[in-house]
Amino acid sequence: MNEFPRTSIKKILIYGYGVMGEAVARTFVKSGFEVSVFSSRADELSDSEKNLTFHKKLPSEVPDLVIEFVPEDIVDKQKVYQQIESSYGGEPLIATGTSGLDLIVLAKGLKYPERFLGVHYFMPAESTAVVEVMAGPNCKPEDVDDVSNAMKCSGKETVVLYQPVVGFLINRLQHIILHECYYLIENGVAGPGDIDMSARMMLGPRMCINGLIKQKDISGLKIHADAQRSIVPNLHSIDTPNPMIQNMVKRGECGLGDGKGFYDWSDIDIKNIRSQSGIRLSRLTEFLRGESEKESGVLEPRSRSRKELLKE
Repeated sequence: MNEFPRTSIKKILIYGYGVMGEAVARTFVKSGFEVSVFSSRADELSDSEKNLTFHKKLPSEVPDLVIEFVPEDIVDKQKVYQQIESSYGGEPLIATGTSGLDLIVLAKGLKYPERFLGVHYFMPAESTAVVEVMAGPNCKPEDVDDVSNAMKCSGKETVVLYQPVVGFLINRLQHIILHECYYLIENGVAGPGDIDMSARMMLGPRMCINGLIKQKDISGLKIHADAQRSIVPNLHSIDTPNPMIQNMVKRGECGLGDGKGFYDWSDIDIKNIRSQSGIRLSRLTEFLRGESEKESGVLEPRSRSRKELLKE
């Protein structure tokens, strides 16, 4: 395990061993953490991973951190937290792996809400570089930092949010872009292929180099402010989910696994598509990290505070 950054978290319990739980467990094992897994499939999994211990009941030894990966159902997740608190009291930090549920709602009924927070991994969890760490409604900043440091010790970059917001940061950015994309597709302005090409060849590379906000500084805020006055009033701003997506799901057109979504995946090797996507993402991440290391001596601008930006 890396010596720095420092973290008090050494023992981690993964609650739920689906695709995400398995991948996250491996990232911690590889980094030297002591990892155990709670799963209803503990008996069949017992010999599958050399450095993991599997349990059908919560282990007696108290972990420092429990990360829950159960399906996105509020009631089911709250039952899990009650079970964890019943076994361990307020000793461990409890982190939900939700991507979109409200942490304020999830924390209701907890005896120790100050020990509750969120961690958001992205698929595939072993390949993606970033994990979001977000405070629950009563979580102390130092505990959020402790979990963030544990993630860094497992090889991840972290986005840290000290107050809860539905969807964390990255999903909120992603969904506001997708909401506009779906509107453009639905109204015949652009097709999925055009939108994806624009994202891959223009938006994506620019964001890889300078991010989203820094690029506006580089381009010049005067031009951006003028463009905002013209474009923003014409963006799709309705606050309900896009009906096209909802209807596609009802028809069973849910994407790669069903053979049809925005693209026709008939006769496509699904495993190869997923494998190649993970490999390419890993390569890109390593390249970007390498570029960052090359520029480690370059003076970077300071990110200005909210107070500075909101001055009249």
